[in-house]
Amino acid sequence: MRIWATFLFAVFVFFPVSEEPLLFAQDGPMPPALSMGDDELQAKTKEIAKVLRCAVCQSESVWESNSTLAIQMRDIVRERLLAGESSDEIQAYFVSRYGDYIIFKPRFRGINLLLWGGPFLLLLFGGVILLRNLSKWTKPHPALPEAPSASLDPIDEKQRQRLEQELRKG
Repeated sequence: MRIWATFLFAVFVFFPVSEEPLLFAQDGPMPPALSMGDDELQAKTKEIAKVLRCAVCQSESVWESNSTLAIQMRDIVRERLLAGESSDEIQAYFVSRYGDYIIFKPRFRGINLLLWGGPFLLLLFGGVILLRNLSKWTKPHPALPEAPSASLDPIDEKQRQRLEQELRKG
């Protein structure tokens, strides 16, 4: 009897039976896909959503992605357009939440300017150094001075005899 009570307790604790969603399932229904009647609003939404990067997929735009977050982002774009915000204001909203990474085409300012221009500056700097060194390497060198034929300091007879003695000794 005790074993059955323990078994039933474990079943009810670890395997609850209810109509609630499972622990890892999403709460609530999936957000509806972007469905607009106004073609101009849809075109503007598409234009803005194609500029934004999906934070989940990262290689797709918000318009191309079917993730839940991308659908929510498209809905936010649509709602903000209906509220009268401009494209720049909507992009600024997403940049404030996700950073510059959310924009597919990076802006040319701040550190991005250095990242875009840095390789070209390094290439230019390397070319200048290469040209400078090539001009040094190919520049004709001045001729070496001729060695004097006669010795500059003649030795006297006493030094010459001493030198000959040293040479004979070996």
